[in-house]
Amino acid sequence: MKKLILSLSIFLLTVSVYAANVNKIDPPFWYVGMNNPQLQLMVYGDGIGDATVTVNYPGVYISNTVRVESKNYLLVYLNLEKDVKPGIVNLTFTQGKKKTVKGYELRTREKDPAERMGFDASDALYLLMPDRFANGDPSNDMIEGLAPYTVNRSEPNVRHGGDLAGIEQHLDYFTDLGVTALWFTPILENSMTGGSYHGYATTDYYRVDPRFGTNEEYRSLISKCHGRDIKIVMDMIFNHCGVEHPWIKDMPSRDWFNNPDHETNFVQTSFRLPPMVDPYASEYDFWKMNDGWFVTAMPDLNQKNPHVYRYLVQNSFWWIEYSGIDGIRMDTYPYADYDAMSNWMKELNEQYPNYNVVGETWVTEPAYTAWWQKDSKISAPLNSHLKSVMDFSFFEKINMANEEQTDDFGQGLNRIYNNFVYDFLYPNPEMVLAFYENHDTERFLRETQDLTKLKQAVTLLLTTRRIPQLYYGTEVMMNGIRKGSDGHIRQDFPGGWAGDGSNAFTAQGRTQIQNESFNFYRTLLHWRKGNDVIAKGSMVQFMPQHGVYVYARQHEGKTVLVILNGKDSEVTLPLHVYKEVLKDKKQGKDVITGRTIGLDNKLKMTARESLVIEL
Repeated sequence: MKKLILSLSIFLLTVSVYAANVNKIDPPFWYVGMNNPQLQLMVYGDGIGDATVTVNYPGVYISNTVRVESKNYLLVYLNLEKDVKPGIVNLTFTQGKKKTVKGYELRTREKDPAERMGFDASDALYLLMPDRFANGDPSNDMIEGLAPYTVNRSEPNVRHGGDLAGIEQHLDYFTDLGVTALWFTPILENSMTGGSYHGYATTDYYRVDPRFGTNEEYRSLISKCHGRDIKIVMDMIFNHCGVEHPWIKDMPSRDWFNNPDHETNFVQTSFRLPPMVDPYASEYDFWKMNDGWFVTAMPDLNQKNPHVYRYLVQNSFWWIEYSGIDGIRMDTYPYADYDAMSNWMKELNEQYPNYNVVGETWVTEPAYTAWWQKDSKISAPLNSHLKSVMDFSFFEKINMANEEQTDDFGQGLNRIYNNFVYDFLYPNPEMVLAFYENHDTERFLRETQDLTKLKQAVTLLLTTRRIPQLYYGTEVMMNGIRKGSDGHIRQDFPGGWAGDGSNAFTAQGRTQIQNESFNFYRTLLHWRKGNDVIAKGSMVQFMPQHGVYVYARQHEGKTVLVILNGKDSEVTLPLHVYKEVLKDKKQGKDVITGRTIGLDNKLKMTARESLVIEL
């Protein structure tokens, strides 16, 4: 018996000594039936770059093995034939006398790709930052094995402990409010010194940050949201990763990143985006904008490298298939390589024809934004294939109008009118995403509690020809300015932590003004849900007169008239100008208050009043 045990021990020791070093494979599993038969496996392991790989599985063969500069990575390209079956593919890695067999799983796709429906103008997106929304599981606040970080709610720029469990515990709140889609800032691992609470410095593209939860909990949360007809939009970043990602500590190859000599010759982006579209741009300006690092903590990935490109594309498809996300918001879209992003969007649209991606394009000129939209007539020769873009012009103009009186020339709500004048530049204006604030801007209310002006902004956003995006907490009058850091505009939602002095998740816990604001949001959000006049309707706008901006949304014989007084004083508005949309209507119902509004001759409006009238 002792001899048998000794022999077994020697055998196990031999297997251990002679095992090839395979520490990790990205993606961790894949799906059969994808359009592209090629699958890139990125294999991590000490010295794995010297290994040879074989496979023995029906319908699967190795098309290419790529050895990069670092010996600790190996890129294995598999070809999956069209009729390959789901199952475990055994990959044999051989390094001299060392041999390891790794089982790699091929799964069945859960839905037909055409059934994966993206977000559109029928939706209202609610943007929240998981670290700042609610702490549902304090046990995951501190996780061993991650880069050193602090959890301290009194400090605006460190982690506060919010997580996926906190979001899940407040699904009733979203249902009550009436939003149809949630956009979380990035939820993937950010193992960065200091914590990277915002999530924009990824250190593992296939792992939910354990301080937020697990991959399985993310998937479960999405399923529960779907059960309430709430979509989930995932925030992704192709432009950069976190400086503590394994790739930067041990670069697969020098061309994995742009400007890799960051320690001796750091190159930062100019943050000036016009060179991308400027027909006269210098090579230097274009290079600095496109290839410079965002900040020292965010290395700039080189999407021109075909292996980097394939890794990122597969990652986006994997999260769609695995988690069931309903859309993607792509961070810093113009900073990444244009051709690579165009190819990615083309591949994604072909794989998921009814899906949607919105790209962050932070320039306030409508022509710049329209340049990026799919099928643009003014864009580069290579179609961007990007269905949705972000309307930073609307954001700028509505915040300017908030501080001005509307006149008969260019001030106040004239800015909004003029913003929409340029919709002729967009191939699909209804697929443009509009907002009056987000996680990177000062809050709309700044340091005030001006509910009247907020109501006007909400009315405009939720009734115009756009996909509307709201920012968490403003519906309960959260305000804030930067004060030197973004943390001051990313405050904790009141009631999301045990022991909070107030709980804005409930009507009982909200103040009178908070309830008035919340109820205003709720009224409009529930009214627009399933409302084709708003989701699909055409738009007729009138130049502001007497300080009042008027536009109509029309669809299949139905009309909604929106009237906004852009002055801090009462206005009497002659109505004969609007006969082409009023026709013979003498009255209509105000959606916000339920009142009957007379529309016969003149209309008296209070200061900054907003009306949404069904004719």
